[in-house]
Amino acid sequence: MQKNNSPSAAQGLPTRRKFDLHDGHHRLPVECIEPFPLLTDIPGPTLIFLHEGLGSIAQWRDFPFAVSLATHLPAVIYERWGYGNADPLDRPRSVRYLHEEALQSLPEVLQQLQVNDAILIGHSDGGSMALIFAATWPEKVRGMITEAAHVFVEDVTTAGIREAVSIYTSTDLPQRLFKYHGANTDRAFRGWSDVWLSPAFRDWNIEEYLPGVRCPILVIQGRDDEYGTPAQVEAIVGGVSGPAEPLIIPGCGHIPHHQARESVLAEMTRFILNLMK
Repeated sequence: MQKNNSPSAAQGLPTRRKFDLHDGHHRLPVECIEPFPLLTDIPGPTLIFLHEGLGSIAQWRDFPFAVSLATHLPAVIYERWGYGNADPLDRPRSVRYLHEEALQSLPEVLQQLQVNDAILIGHSDGGSMALIFAATWPEKVRGMITEAAHVFVEDVTTAGIREAVSIYTSTDLPQRLFKYHGANTDRAFRGWSDVWLSPAFRDWNIEEYLPGVRCPILVIQGRDDEYGTPAQVEAIVGGVSGPAEPLIIPGCGHIPHHQARESVLAEMTRFILNLMK
C-alpha cells in the first residue's frame, strides 16, 4: 500500500484515510487504517476486509481498527458496487456476481492500492470472494480468514434468506439499513436476496476453487449461524491445499466478529501474527 506522508504519519499517530477509487466501472468508497504509520516503510502484508452481502464500511464498526492495532498492520476496507455509499446498482445482480467481484473488481482495487501482499479477511459473501481470489492469484495472498463463508447453497441458507425477506417487508429493517446504505438500501437488499433465492443460484458451488487455495486459512463460523451449517467449514478445511484451522464458536450466529468479538479478535490476532513469523 502507498506510504502515508501526512503530518500525523510523521508524528507516528494512527491515521484513518477515506477516499474513493474506481474498479473500472463503478465508484467505490475506501477506508485505509494505518495504526503505526512509521512502520509503513517496512515491507509487509496489508489486511483486506471484505464485507458481507448486506455490509458496508460502517457495519464493520471498529473491528478492522482493532485488528490493525493488535497486529501492527495496515488495513483496507472498501464498499462494493451497490452497497453503502458506492455507486448504485443499475441492473440486477448476476448469479456469478461473487465471481465478478473476486475476479474483476477486487484485483482492480488491490492494483490501485498497490497491494501485492494481502491477508484477506472475508465475512459471508466476502469470505466466498476471498476463496475465489486466493485460488486464482495465490502469489498475492499470504493468508486468509473467512467468517461464515459459503462454498455451496444449503437449505438453511435459503430458509434464512426467506426469513430475512419477511423481516424486511414487515418491520423497520429498511429504515435501519438506510443508515448504512442510503439510497442504495432497497436495491442492495433485493440484489442480494433475489439472487440467492433464484432457482438458477441453487446449484451455485465454488468447491472447485478450494484446491487452488495454498495459503494458511482460519475458517470461522458461529454454531448457530442462521445462513449456514458447519458443513461449510468442513468443506473448506477439507478442500484447500494449504494449512487450515477450523473454528466453530458456540452460541454465535452469522456475525462472529460482533457476536463473539473478544474471542474472534484474539484468534484472528494469533493467526495473523503467526503468518508474520
